[in-house]
Amino acid sequence: MYPDPLFTLFGLEVDLYTVFFIAGLISCILFTILAMKKSGYSSSASDTIILIGLIAIAVGLFSAILFQSFYDYLADPSAGFVLSGRMTFIGGLIGGILSFLAIYFLFVYLINPRLKKNNILKADMNKGLFQLLQFGPASITIAHAFGRVGCFFSGCCYGLPTAAWYGIRFQTTATKVIPTQLFEAIFLFIISAVMIVLYFRYKFKYNLTVYLIGYGVWRFLIEYLRDDDRGGFIPGLSPSQFWALVMIVAGIIFYFIYRYFLKKQKSVTMNDASL
Repeated sequence: MYPDPLFTLFGLEVDLYTVFFIAGLISCILFTILAMKKSGYSSSASDTIILIGLIAIAVGLFSAILFQSFYDYLADPSAGFVLSGRMTFIGGLIGGILSFLAIYFLFVYLINPRLKKNNILKADMNKGLFQLLQFGPASITIAHAFGRVGCFFSGCCYGLPTAAWYGIRFQTTATKVIPTQLFEAIFLFIISAVMIVLYFRYKFKYNLTVYLIGYGVWRFLIEYLRDDDRGGFIPGLSPSQFWALVMIVAGIIFYFIYRYFLKKQKSVTMNDASL
């Protein structure tokens, strides 16, 4: 909606998309720091996780561009493979999570022993990883929600044409369209709040399942209302719908795996207590 820059900072043009993108990252980091503090993380483990997270965010941004460029190439191979700068969230999510886990385990099992750090940090980070899976999804959705507001002001990720009262005409569209960016932002803020309450008030341990299934279902359905071309590689499904189905399946699998792990952990604790 506002493609022109708001101001120039050190020679760089800053628009509302950038403002909300940065606001999302800062909010994500601040919430993660607060959650780790309340969850009893040591300062060394907390600092290390934040550093790994920042690296993963950078990788995720590149992955978001790479995925979308791949979709564009599949849609029109004659144009060649070009890093256009367009991004897709799920591509960034996949790249960010995989890089975070890779660096996390690389540090714990390879780098940390070589630095001759004490085993307390290793044990703390191993324990902290499971807690991270419980509040980490809320961190992601907070950043994503702000990003979607940025998409609204940028005029991308819009919906189908509509004559309804809530329709909005962007400078990038010829007619009024459904503001799917705002719908998704509202959904993401709501699911963030739900997961935060579940974790801090009820010590809920399956927020990752809530996120994967909840957002997977939402994204699969909202894609039917979107009208911006994102390419595709499976007939009848948008790339995001395919990955949404993968997220739903992953959420179900994680639930049963983590449930088994918790039962096994509880059994070991009870056996140790009886000795």
